[in-house]
Amino acid sequence: MTLVVLKFGGTSVGDASAMRQVAQLVRDARTQWDHVVVVTSAMGKPGVIHTPSDNVKVTDTLLNSARKAADGDAHAYQRARRELADKHQAAIDGVVSNAEDRRAISEDIERLLAGFEMLCASVRVLGEVTPRALDAVAGLGERMAARILAGALRSAGISSQAFDSTDFVVTNNNYQSAVPLMELTRERVRSKILPVLQIGIVPVITGFIGATEAGVPTTLGRGGSDYSGSIIGAALDATEVHNFTDVNGVLSTDPRIAPDAHTIDQLSSTEMSELAFFGASVLHPMTIAPLVEQAIPLRVKNTFNARHPGTLIVYDNSKVDDFRAPDKPIKAVTIIEQVSMVTVSGRGMRGVVGIAGRTFTTVARTGTSVYMFTQASSEQNICMMVPQLASETIKIALLGEFERELRNQEIDAVQVVDDVAIITAVGLGISRRPGVSGKIFGALGDQNINILAIAQGSSECGLSLVVSGGHGRDAVRALHTLA
Repeated sequence: MTLVVLKFGGTSVGDASAMRQVAQLVRDARTQWDHVVVVTSAMGKPGVIHTPSDNVKVTDTLLNSARKAADGDAHAYQRARRELADKHQAAIDGVVSNAEDRRAISEDIERLLAGFEMLCASVRVLGEVTPRALDAVAGLGERMAARILAGALRSAGISSQAFDSTDFVVTNNNYQSAVPLMELTRERVRSKILPVLQIGIVPVITGFIGATEAGVPTTLGRGGSDYSGSIIGAALDATEVHNFTDVNGVLSTDPRIAPDAHTIDQLSSTEMSELAFFGASVLHPMTIAPLVEQAIPLRVKNTFNARHPGTLIVYDNSKVDDFRAPDKPIKAVTIIEQVSMVTVSGRGMRGVVGIAGRTFTTVARTGTSVYMFTQASSEQNICMMVPQLASETIKIALLGEFERELRNQEIDAVQVVDDVAIITAVGLGISRRPGVSGKIFGALGDQNINILAIAQGSSECGLSLVVSGGHGRDAVRALHTLA
């Protein structure tokens, strides 16, 4: 038995025209696979804007309305309800041909939007919005999209049923960025979905959302619909998972920076993880994790150019076709901008036990993730790259933590350099190929770009360099000549 999970992003279900394209893809998939499962994001912006409602970003609108309600604004969520109703009704009218089906779906959407308005009204009365409340609001977009997309499939002659993943994706209670409990999730997914597949129905499942064991709605973090597709795929022992977006797979860099960016045919899961973490936005960073143990291949494809093979992500490095020419030693280049470099330095730090641990513990208490860090072999400084918005908070926290050491001159300073960028060159075995680092440094040197810090992870397929923000995009273009 073969089974494919097709996950569609927001642009792929952005309007009635896009949903009709999805229906065609599902019909084609049913001729190639024994079973097809669909996972959907909330409706996003379509590729072509025809009406004002096309401009509505569903999840952003839901979340912004809840936050404004906490500030006492009743008009924002009332206006949002009208805009969201218009957007979804236009899709229903455009893709659902059966009048009774249209009526039933419209009533479902109205019920969900009424619940949204009621929740926002409660938030306004309380004057605050908790992460738990935000999760209850944020997942409504997927719930509405799933119902409409299932209707679109039925109108295309495909038996289909919408499912809320809150019924079977079980997570912890880390609201806004919940983690799935895979054993319970697997059991419940199989219980709910396998019987439906056996009778020839295509389930359309909400991405992005789950629920705690007690049934409280959670979300998997922004972009978590990609993650959902892999969670469902792993739970069902899928043959493959296909992630549909609006580009022809994973690109060698951001085409807005380097117009000669090209689609990468194959990547190892390690390479993809590096790309996702260091700024490639095509996949949620956790997308691959559920698939690794079962080595389920993941293919990234374009909804609107389905004949393009896209990018295949595999888990055995020996099976990755690697035909890079000597003058093209890397596969891709990413950039993270709006970064600050925070340095704790001092000649008195050398040999002092616990400085590094205290540094990272202090940063962790601010709720900030560290993108990368380096430490001089002399042990005289620790250098961290963090989001620029958090740099001042981190500096104040570190000055407080090391007040005594600063007074005793064991630490000389806590310094912040704002507006730097992290550039990461990615390629399988990049550290084992003689001369690659020299080519990378040479390409930057030829453009008079200075490197402020360097780090290489244990994956051996990524080399990260820190440069000034003003040189970040020039650095990407320089390194992309090697891809």
